[in-house]
Amino acid sequence: MKKRLVVLTGAGISAESGIATFRDANGLWEGVDVMEVASPQGWRKNPERVLAFYNQRRKNAHEVQPNAGHLALAELETDFDVRIITQNVDDLHERAGSSHVLHLHGKLFESRSTLDPTLVYPVEGWELKLGDKCARGSQLRPNIVWFGEPVPMMEKAMEEALIADIFLVVGTSLVVYPAAGLVDFIPDETPLFVVDPKLPELPRRPNLHLYEENASTGMRKVAEVLRQKYW
Repeated sequence: MKKRLVVLTGAGISAESGIATFRDANGLWEGVDVMEVASPQGWRKNPERVLAFYNQRRKNAHEVQPNAGHLALAELETDFDVRIITQNVDDLHERAGSSHVLHLHGKLFESRSTLDPTLVYPVEGWELKLGDKCARGSQLRPNIVWFGEPVPMMEKAMEEALIADIFLVVGTSLVVYPAAGLVDFIPDETPLFVVDPKLPELPRRPNLHLYEENASTGMRKVAEVLRQKYW
């Protein structure tokens, strides 16, 4: 039976493909605070501006490709039962070939009803407009977990962390909660690998392996080690 490799990925892996992060822009988007475009309050205040923000992000995501970090994770499925938990809303993991991807913060290429959150629809192309409505006649909004909203997939992510044979963190500084708290659910005996150019401070534990590198270069090294030691 293949060992279960659970992977938490963050903005760093997508940034290498050319997807800008909030932090890169110092929390601003064209001079606008992210709370204005990524919160329920911002949506109520100016839904058109929020839609424009995500339309721009969708257009950007269409123009980029998965990088070597994404591809390395997909290729590891040959030898491991890989379960990806991502903080990213893009579809680069899926496009790279990963089969099991849990999106903690929602999906960029989905919309959902403002009336009934169970009504979810794919976004064709890159535009979602005012006047686009769900089956019940309510305006569609991005299917994204905004600041201040609960993270519905968090419980499933915690379950994955608890049963991981190996846990891997890629492209995240582990400062965004609740996702950063997933490492607290990893059993002490579970090997933990971390790949990031700015390594987070972690409590000392056995089987901790740190790679101070970008996802694309670091993942090549980690994949080799995983196959040598745990396959």
